[in-house]
Amino acid sequence: MVVDELGDEAVDRLFHALADATRRDILRRCLSSGVSVSRLADAYPMSFAAVQKHVTVLQRAGLVSKQRSGREQLVRTDPDAVGRARQVLDELESAWRGRVDRMSRLLAQDSGAAAENRALDTKGRDR
Repeated sequence: MVVDELGDEAVDRLFHALADATRRDILRRCLSSGVSVSRLADAYPMSFAAVQKHVTVLQRAGLVSKQRSGREQLVRTDPDAVGRARQVLDELESAWRGRVDRMSRLLAQDSGAAAENRALDTKGRDR
């Protein structure tokens, strides 16, 4: 399971990073090619330092990498990391669907048993 491979702390960092709209937008902007932190900062109504903090959160979650190119830091999205987030969600969905299916079967068995008991009660009263 991906959740087990990553560990709870890594999964928490991943979803914490994805929980913010600015960070998700940074991921989109850096998907096709590396974008400098200063160019990213120009795109948002916040300070350079604030954008840098967002990038750091994404980097700690493993969603982006930074690479020095001259005087600039280029930020690149790691598509595999985004895929890991999808895998975690798929595993959670699968687990919950399995639980719902098991509950449905149990309820159907209970309903069948209850209907059978009612039928037996009715037959017993008809005699």
